[in-house]
Amino acid sequence: MNADLQTRFEQAAAAAQKLATRPNNDTLLQIYALYKQATSGDASGKRPGLFDVVGRAKFDAWAGMKGLAKEMAMQQYIDLVAKLQ
Repeated sequence: MNADLQTRFEQAAAAAQKLATRPNNDTLLQIYALYKQATSGDASGKRPGLFDVVGRAKFDAWAGMKGLAKEMAMQQYIDLVAKLQ
């Protein structure tokens, strides 16, 4: 993995925590899913139950990234956070 990409990803992750305005829920899910894909790869584990609405939405967003390479997920995450700043 490219060390420069890793550094920019870490900087974007820090910047995402300090956004001036809170993104809408769909964007937050996209940020979460890209971060998880970049750091953990394809979604694993059981899908949360029907009553865990937030957990289920997060899992589904992450599962939707299945097959996306970690490097590509990192770059998309960096681009998305930069757009939100």
